[in-house]
Amino acid sequence: MRRDEFTEMRAFLEVAQERSFTRAASKLGVTRSALSHTISALEARLGVRLLSRTTRDVAPTAAGARLVESVQPHFESIAAGIRAIGALRDKPSGEVRVVCPDDAVNLVFRGRLPAFLRDYPDITVELIIDNGFTNIVERQFDAGVRLGEAIARDMVAVRIGPDVSYAVVGSPEYFAGRTAPSTPQDLTDHNCVNLRLSTSGALYAWEFKKDGREFSVRVEGQLVMSNIEPAINAALDGMGLSYAPRDLVRQYLDSGRLKEVLADWAPTFQGYHLYYPSRRHPSPAFSAFVEAFRYRHR
Repeated sequence: MRRDEFTEMRAFLEVAQERSFTRAASKLGVTRSALSHTISALEARLGVRLLSRTTRDVAPTAAGARLVESVQPHFESIAAGIRAIGALRDKPSGEVRVVCPDDAVNLVFRGRLPAFLRDYPDITVELIIDNGFTNIVERQFDAGVRLGEAIARDMVAVRIGPDVSYAVVGSPEYFAGRTAPSTPQDLTDHNCVNLRLSTSGALYAWEFKKDGREFSVRVEGQLVMSNIEPAINAALDGMGLSYAPRDLVRQYLDSGRLKEVLADWAPTFQGYHLYYPSRRHPSPAFSAFVEAFRYRHR
């Protein structure tokens, strides 16, 4: 493959993955117009349209999808081979890209990242915050982070944190003049801070468990957030009830700035796990990352 053909193919794969000329151009470090010219040249050389362009979206045509399916694995093999060269160094080097929920940053990574970055100065860690269900293969992440129950069976899962308990909390100011809920169904009478899921666009239904029975409640309120930390801040400011990991609000419960309700109904989930495709050959940098964050029961 000539150099210009390799460049065209890489450009096409980036646009097909990002479904955006603007985002793909940013990743490749070129202008949008230059990238558009490259794709047009590739389509002209092959004599077939590879991408369907509209004002709102860019998507592979049938021919483009077939090309992605046949070529993408080879580019992934090349990338894996390049990463494997890091094994020849005294210490692993390279980039580790992980997509994770915002609360996992504080619950899992914040306490251990300083030591890891100090021990591996040649490794760069990129944490992308996304509370939805991101396709880590399509988005070219090394791994994702989810609670244990939510991981697909075809993924390798490595536990990186203890079990996570959730709590419904509100400020004393919010409860002034209000009757605290005694059952999850009572939440329909309260102003609750909802969480918008980025993948589906739906609102997260608060989960509860008691006497072996598990169920969800769709709450309502004036405020919708996309991340948990702002939702906690909203509860601190008296704007409503929030649903959050207990470890993230423990300091506020201890200080009296927040009050927990429905504690008997609070669920506990399997801790956060790092997950990645079983067929992927991990780089030395990623292997070091996995071992550093592997959860070890105390």
